[in-house]
Amino acid sequence: MSANLAAYATSTGEAFQFWVLGTVAVVGALSAILMKKAVHSALSLAGTMIVLAVFYLANGAYFLGIVQIVVYTGAIMMLFLFVVMLVGVTAADSLKETIKGQRWLAAACGLGFGILLAAGIGNASLKDFAGLGAANSANGGNVEGLAALIFTKYVFAFEITGALLITAAVGAMVLTHRERTERARTQRELSEQRVREGKHVPPLPAPGVYARHNAVDVAGLLPDGTPAELTVMGTLRKRGQIRDVSHEALSDLKALEQRSAERLGREEEASR
Repeated sequence: MSANLAAYATSTGEAFQFWVLGTVAVVGALSAILMKKAVHSALSLAGTMIVLAVFYLANGAYFLGIVQIVVYTGAIMMLFLFVVMLVGVTAADSLKETIKGQRWLAAACGLGFGILLAAGIGNASLKDFAGLGAANSANGGNVEGLAALIFTKYVFAFEITGALLITAAVGAMVLTHRERTERARTQRELSEQRVREGKHVPPLPAPGVYARHNAVDVAGLLPDGTPAELTVMGTLRKRGQIRDVSHEALSDLKALEQRSAERLGREEEASR
């Protein structure tokens, strides 16, 4: 009797683990729905799946925990990420409603699923694990029993799931394939187009040309001495991380170097 009561008792460590990881799982599930970028949603869902795997392992369901990590998180979720990144889904695409009323339909389906889930949990019996011992002993163990069910009773479900995943990968490749409808332009044609449009025809100068430095944050100087902003990458320009190489800055630097040389010269004369 005491053994049965101990099986249903919850220790302080288990309660702490449940509330901490449960919070992480709920936050990850909400992030999967509310994130604007599809890649971030997939990563949040993967985090929720990992937390579920930890729950399985903590309750002694080692097979389910390993399958949750290897199959769902490691294979299916990575396939989702592969498809999303290959197709190139962005936040702008997700805001376009291609089917009228799909948001209301999704909300109704979610509400119905929540009612069914709540009803199933409310009618679940948590007093006894009926049939668990018989199911495990029928085939010589828990893993053996699962294998027997997977490859006999549920073999078609697993085959259909595998075919669905393969179809998803092939569909992603088909969606990303673009047929070229026009002839590719040659280098000569591209050069002539740049000349006609009045763009910068010769190659851009490297950072720091004629500026006493060749660092990436030092703008090159034009023949008249003014800094050339095109020689520094746009990211540094937006951050304001470009060093000043104007005439005033160069004059100050030259004066500083001259004073340093004069001081070093006096010190050498004094030492003699």
